[in-house]
Amino acid sequence: MNKMGLYQRFWCLFVTIVLMLTAAGIFPDYVRKSAQARGMEDTAGQRGSSIQKQSPVDRQQTGSASRLGGSSRAVQPDAADKAVKPEVQAAKPKNPVKAPGSVPVAAPAPEQIITSLKVMATGYTAGYESTGKTAKHPEYGITYSGVKVRRDKNAVSTIAADPKVLPLGSILYIPGYGYGIVADTGSAIKGRKIDLYFSTTKQVYKEWGKKSVVIQLIKRGDGKCTESMLKSLGHAIQTYNAVPQYLLEEAI
Repeated sequence: MNKMGLYQRFWCLFVTIVLMLTAAGIFPDYVRKSAQARGMEDTAGQRGSSIQKQSPVDRQQTGSASRLGGSSRAVQPDAADKAVKPEVQAAKPKNPVKAPGSVPVAAPAPEQIITSLKVMATGYTAGYESTGKTAKHPEYGITYSGVKVRRDKNAVSTIAADPKVLPLGSILYIPGYGYGIVADTGSAIKGRKIDLYFSTTKQVYKEWGKKSVVIQLIKRGDGKCTESMLKSLGHAIQTYNAVPQYLLEEAI
């Protein structure tokens, strides 16, 4: 028997064995398992490559999920989370409407009030229509006590009164006007009448005019009013939003 015949017989025997294994279902299972093994190797290689491409932060997050017993995949946000939630803007409160004649300072405490007087209050300016003086006059804007007229809603303003009723230096609270100190007099201001200083005639008519009002006396003056008194009183009111008791008890 020559070699060619031997090879042919061996080849026929191999083919016969393969056919028998195929018929028995053994050979395909082996092939399938081999393919799965190759597929797993390819998948592992791709996963290792993707991990290498991840940033340090991504690798840290993946490792944290694995250590905590969760999935190693990044948690994807729900569709509801992805939706842009409309921002609800709170309605801006409207600026409070102040009542006409309201002032930013607080009224005196009840224990500070010496007495309350009902008076007729008018308004005046430093101009010619009220004093007969022009801006060129050397005493323009100067009160009877010698201090310069002033209007400050946040502190104290100068007013005119009858010194027989309210002596110079008296400190009053006038509702709708604020704190005033008697620093001036007037020929028409007699008895229970007071004259409130305003910077312009327009302010006199717009903010006050002429009205009856109950004023509150919190310090009776001693007949004088100085710039130092005005400065001290104004600073205290701006600090405390009212006249502090210690200031009323001491001679300012």
